Parts: sequence; structure tokens; C-alpha cells
Amino acid sequence: MTSPFDALDDEIVDHRFKGLPPDAAGRTVRALARERRGLYTGGFTTPVLVLSAPALRHNLAALQRYAGRHGLAFAPHGKTSMAPRLFRRQLDHGAWGITVAVPHQARVARAFGVPRLFLANELVDPAALAWLAAEQDGDPAFRCLVCADSERGVALMDAALRAAGARRPVEVVVELGAPGGRTGARDAAAAGRVADAVARAGTLRLAGVAGYEGEVPGADGPGGGAAVRAWVDGLCRLAVAFDRAGRFAGLPEIVVSAGGSAWFDVVAAGFAALPPLSAPVLRLLRSGAYVSHDDGRYRDATPFNRVPGEGSLLAAFRLWAQVVSRPEPGLALLNAGKRDLAYDLGLPCVLAVRTPGGGMRPGGGAAVVRLADQHAFVTGEDLPEVGDWVALGMSHPCTVFEKWPLIPVAEDDGTVTEYLRTFF
Repeated sequence: MTSPFDALDDEIVDHRFKGLPPDAAGRTVRALARERRGLYTGGFTTPVLVLSAPALRHNLAALQRYAGRHGLAFAPHGKTSMAPRLFRRQLDHGAWGITVAVPHQARVARAFGVPRLFLANELVDPAALAWLAAEQDGDPAFRCLVCADSERGVALMDAALRAAGARRPVEVVVELGAPGGRTGARDAAAAGRVADAVARAGTLRLAGVAGYEGEVPGADGPGGGAAVRAWVDGLCRLAVAFDRAGRFAGLPEIVVSAGGSAWFDVVAAGFAALPPLSAPVLRLLRSGAYVSHDDGRYRDATPFNRVPGEGSLLAAFRLWAQVVSRPEPGLALLNAGKRDLAYDLGLPCVLAVRTPGGGMRPGGGAAVVRLADQHAFVTGEDLPEVGDWVALGMSHPCTVFEKWPLIPVAEDDGTVTEYLRTFF
């Protein structure tokens, strides 16, 4: 029987996949990977996004080791890459499951055999809930945790699951937010009302509490660590209060979950301070951007800057573009722009220049100062010449992956060994 991963390997390379060698058209992805083409000499056309194989290996191991040291289960956020092969590697490294944000992402993960999901939103769409009920009823081993932050949301979930004839209850974690923040009940009293609504719904089962600390007001300010720690402590107090009130009675484990890619150290410390509850606690971390890391937001915000002895992450992305114009002194134009590059959290940075003869040098004083749809404007000293390839580093992995449906993965010498299919 053909597996979904075999189907990925059997996909035909053609015009849908930008950057790949034109003379590879008609080959399968498997056949192209076996050719082990060189990135610089194998016919790849610019712009082309490349992932570093060594950096991926390093990052996958680094955060799983961190989670293990701190007694955390790990459900990395799949929305970052939407690449099933990376989901599989994350699971192979010991991840508890994969986090998703919306039903489409859950369906992709399930299509590729992910056995456990954390759906980090309140799910109120009847069609999506009917799908989830069918997935649960058809696979007794499948587990999916869903957030809830309102009594109305709970009522809509219950009604949709009853209409779908769900036989297994959906596990719900009550989401705690903060005033002025993102989703989540705004205080413990509101969270308690949501928990009680879940208890009254025959199609749902309360499994724990959760939230996301990255959007807590003040998290990005000078006192961000204190603001995040106060919120994490509040989430832990909520878990204790629910347990003492008997809301978790009879559960085999209690889920307490948080953790993006900027504050997982604070989450780990807060979760470590949780007192014993009436059942074992699944302390579930959900960081996702670590898998590729970046050259901007997460380079600056990673907790490993604060606790370097705990590990490190490596930027895995390089977007290679080519200089196509030097129309005036001090300006070079590359053939990559907003259609190819992430720019929502800052402009790309110039990392390296490769000449047609194969010489490589650092980017020096060159900088990207503006983007058009298909051009990057580069200024500065020692600018690259027409025909040179320029390696760009980018900020925010989520908006890098989404622009590239098939991404070459290369070793340090430029040998492309595999291709990652994404599903956005």
C-alpha cells in the first residue's frame, strides 16, 4: 500500500515548483533527490529558497533535548512549516504530537499519520467538528485537544458534535488569556464558567488548561519576562484551582500547555513550580519556529540568548537571488521580492555573495532597503555585480515557508539531498 510520503516522492516536478531546475521537469521528486544535484551548478534558477540540512538536524535535536531536560512534553506548532516530512522528524525525535491552529492544518497532519494533535483555537465550525468526530470515531488511538474560551463556543461545539453523532467526547482545554491580549478567557472566574460549561456538555471532556504567552500585553516590552512569568504563574494557579474544585476528577492526566518560541524558558520555569495535582501533569510545550530558526525576530528573541548553556539554534534558511540590474551607482536590484521573501517582521539581510566563477564572500556592508513584488533594492558598500548570486537571511519562519511549495534541502557543500513539500 502506498504511503502518503511515497505519494510525495512520486509527485512530478514541473512548473508549479519555483526555483527547481527546468531540465528536471517530468522527473519524480524521488528521482531528482537521488541525483544529488549541486545547488550552484545543478540547474537551479533564482530566486530559490534552500534549507540547511545540518541546521535542521541541529535544531530538531536541540529543542527536544531542552524539553527532556525540563520534564516537558513537546507538541511543536505545525503551522510554522506545514511540511509533513518535518512533522515526521519532530515525532521521530520524541515529540508528543503536533500543534495546529485551524482545521485545514489538522487535516494535513492527519493525512500524514500524526497520532496526536493540539488544536490551539476554539473550534466552532460544524463541518470541521463533524470531521474531527469522524476522525476520532474511526481511530481509537487518535487524540486531539481543542481549546475553549467562552460558554457560547462550548455550546456551539456541543451542538455540532451532537448533530454529527459523535461517539467519543472531544477533549477540551480551557484557554486563559489576558485583558488586551489574544484569545482566551480574561480571568479565572470566566475560565471557571467555561470549564463548567464543558462539564455539562455530554460531547466534551475537560482535559486541562492552556494558553499562549507570546501575546500577553507587555511581552515585547522591556519588562517582557516579568509579564510573561506573571501570566504563566496565573495559568498554573488556574490548574491548581480547577483541580482543588474537583474539575479534573477521574482524569488519567492533566494537561497544562503553553510555550511559543520566544519565552519557552519562562514557561519551563513556571511549569516546574507546579505543585502535585490529583493526576500526573502533561506539561506541554508548543514552540514551532525553532525548526528553521531565522535571521531576525527569533535570532534576537530565542531564550537561548538568555540561557546559552541550555543550547543553541541555527538559522536554516537561505534565499538565493541574483543581481539583474545595476542601474545607478550604489544600487543593485535582485530578482526576488515580496512574492518570495518574508517581510512582515523586517526586511531580509544580505548574508553572502557568490560570483559566477564560484567565489564566495560575506555580504559586507550591503543591505536590503526596499522590496517590490519581484525585486529587492540593495544599497551599501562593495555591492554585488550583475549575475552574482546573493544569499538573503529572513525573519519569521511562518511567512518564509508559506511562499515555497517544494523546498530543496542542502548539505553544507551545496549538495541537495531532499525536497520538502509544504501545504499552505
